[in-house]
Amino acid sequence: MNGELLIKIFGMIILSMLTVVIVMPFIKKIAVQVDAVDIPGGRHIHKKVVPKMGGLAIFVGFLVGYMIFGSPSPIMNAVLIGSFIVILTGVVDDISDLGPLPQFIGQLLAACVIVFYGKLLITEVSAFNIVLKFHFLSYPLTLFFIVGCINCINFIDGLDGLSGGISGIYFLTVGIIGTIQLKTGLDITLAFVMLGAILGFLVYNFYPASVFAGDTGSNFMGFMISVVALLGFKNVTMTSFLIPLIILAIPILDTFFAIVRRLIKRQAITEGDACHLHHQLLNHNLSQRTSVLIIYAIDILFAITSILYVVGDTKLGYALYTILTIIVVTFVLKTNILFDHNKIKKNKKKA
Repeated sequence: MNGELLIKIFGMIILSMLTVVIVMPFIKKIAVQVDAVDIPGGRHIHKKVVPKMGGLAIFVGFLVGYMIFGSPSPIMNAVLIGSFIVILTGVVDDISDLGPLPQFIGQLLAACVIVFYGKLLITEVSAFNIVLKFHFLSYPLTLFFIVGCINCINFIDGLDGLSGGISGIYFLTVGIIGTIQLKTGLDITLAFVMLGAILGFLVYNFYPASVFAGDTGSNFMGFMISVVALLGFKNVTMTSFLIPLIILAIPILDTFFAIVRRLIKRQAITEGDACHLHHQLLNHNLSQRTSVLIIYAIDILFAITSILYVVGDTKLGYALYTILTIIVVTFVLKTNILFDHNKIKKNKKKA
């Protein structure tokens, strides 16, 4: 790695980070003024009123970083338009609680901009020497992928620093992979700019948080994760489209388990509950900070495994993926992520 590239990378990270650190106090005041705050009670585990809309500061940091280090292009125009739609939808929801359907419409509109204007599509997937081409199914599949990424980060946004940390690990991993491969495309620029913006956000959001990302932040981070993944797939930053999915193993699995759990309980998929991965850790008498750090550690292991796989050590990558999958599945079976074991025991006793 040459010194000029290293300086540019640190410049992208530091500039966007400092921008968020400087802007955040103003965003917090605005959030309080417009009543975009999170009230304690219900599924919320914090004990004081906390302003939301922290994602607006992340967006500002992203814009400043892009304006300095990025360059205009039709694809970037699509990213900016889609980002604005996501941010606008999130801000309105943080203020007035839109509900699932309007949020979904906003997410879908943003995804349509990327697919039909930006022309970013999942055309094929390669894994284990097998190539699947999607042809006309590329359009609905890509829309599903973008909306899915947005909601994965939204679902996991339940503890101080959790969604931001998971997103930051993703962008850092993509940046490392791109740097190893000596790639300098738009995906790598956006990855490092987003990493810096999220680090600035975590200054205020890591436990004990003084501001939350809100749907503004979780939706935007999820949206940018999908965009960087699609750009990496197009620019061959990733050897397989499955790699970015594996980096996001924790939020994807948590979302999958949440959907299955709610279907089993005959609840609406959009209905919130307190059975997510982070809730299971809290139920084992772990603190918020410890729970978040454990999830960070697991996600970092998936990220390191992905890096090893991409740089060529595929056998070691497969072995580590298998071990990590076994650990996650074992944890799931021993907790209430899918089934309420206490309720099952009571029913057995009655029988």
